[in-house]
Amino acid sequence: MLAIRLARTGKKKKSYFRIIVSEKTKDTHGDYLENLGNINPHTEPRTIVLEEERVRYWLDKGAQPSPVVHNILVERGLLKTEKLRVWRVNHKKVKAAAASGSQV
Repeated sequence: MLAIRLARTGKKKKSYFRIIVSEKTKDTHGDYLENLGNINPHTEPRTIVLEEERVRYWLDKGAQPSPVVHNILVERGLLKTEKLRVWRVNHKKVKAAAASGSQV
């Protein structure tokens, strides 16, 4: 199965991400089929460069975006669904914080 997902590049503490298409079982640092764009989260607002025509092509071929990439595509208007919840609440930490009186 093909996946559209992020591949981390850049230096330590200066992350930079590529949006790639690869087999779901392959490592993101290995071979990939195509580079669809990149994300620089250190600029304000974050810089997203995306080849929208190629993204549509791969989505038509059956490639599934990762949850983070899915949310980026929804922001850009390439997908007409709602955003996915990517971050999950750790209920153990919430209960421990509530017991101690502090916030998480």
